[in-house]
Amino acid sequence: MPQYLIYFNQQWVGDHDEAWFEGRVEPSTAVIRDMQDEGVLVYAGGLVEELEEAASADATSGELVVTDGPFVETKEWLGGLTIVDVPDDEVARMWAGRVAQGCGWPQEVRRFKGGSLQAVVLGG
Repeated sequence: MPQYLIYFNQQWVGDHDEAWFEGRVEPSTAVIRDMQDEGVLVYAGGLVEELEEAASADATSGELVVTDGPFVETKEWLGGLTIVDVPDDEVARMWAGRVAQGCGWPQEVRRFKGGSLQAVVLGG
């Protein structure tokens, strides 16, 4: 089955008070539980928001350079992601919608190229 990335940029979350975020915990974790129950969840998690804690690695010059901070300064950056293993685009979009409802902010969904993530990572 194809695998899909469901993700959001941190800036899509919006400005909310602590009570609002606390109110999103149960609906968002319920979606993850549903994914687990359906056997489609590969991974889900949010990222540290402080970009100064990021690092980048670049070997395009022929020499590996690892530096502190993001590779490129941008207006938007990745805030979190979910990977699902589902039969088709329609099911992936359904889960993206469920994640968007659970979290309370927009999500984007994209299929990974060429087969499963495990095959890419494991060289199979």
